Amino acid sequence: MKTMSKIWRRAGLSAAGLSLDCRGVAAVEFAVIVPMMLVLFFGVVEYSSVVAVDRKVTLIARTEADLTGQACPDGTTCNPIPPLNQYTGTITDADLLLYFNASAAILQPYSANPANATISEIYVDASHVAKIRWSRAATFDSNGVAALTNSVHNAGDTVTIPASLGAPKTYLILSEVSYRYTPAVGFVMRGGSLTLNDFAYTRPRKVQCVVYGGQPVVTAPNPCPTPDAG
Repeated sequence: MKTMSKIWRRAGLSAAGLSLDCRGVAAVEFAVIVPMMLVLFFGVVEYSSVVAVDRKVTLIARTEADLTGQACPDGTTCNPIPPLNQYTGTITDADLLLYFNASAAILQPYSANPANATISEIYVDASHVAKIRWSRAATFDSNGVAALTNSVHNAGDTVTIPASLGAPKTYLILSEVSYRYTPAVGFVMRGGSLTLNDFAYTRPRKVQCVVYGGQPVVTAPNPCPTPDAG
């Protein structure tokens, strides 16, 4: 204590004068506040990006389902559309790659590499049981170019769908998208990354079913099969 008193006296300060000295207060307050302000700033930036990417994931799911559901009836150019909606539309790997690549462009300016997408067709039988007819997935490189991969769904798998979509003897197109978002500043997000998911259903618009890889099995010129057992 005596040593501190000597220092204050040499500096021309007394204990009372030191308590009134405000020099350096702003610097101390700045040092205390800056870390919190930086966390808030980067937090707002990162969570704004999460919201933007999540919205894009939703748009991708809807786009892929919509594009697949627009398959034209076999042997036609979709103009005019045949009546009764009792025709098949066949798509190939090339068609699916177009759908996936077109959807990946939605993610710009974010990288498409952390994304995974799946397109499936579902048949709802007379007992309201929904089963996968065919399913195909895709991954993307850093340029947003899709590569087809095996789906987690297999033909014949039973899936759960919303009750409102369970009309018997009908087909559905299901699109599923997941995106692994990794923040640029990891400390503002717990766990370091976040998986965003969404899905969309649609019905084939111009045909009764969309045929891929020979499924469902159709004997021309018959319409798409609607067996009771699915």
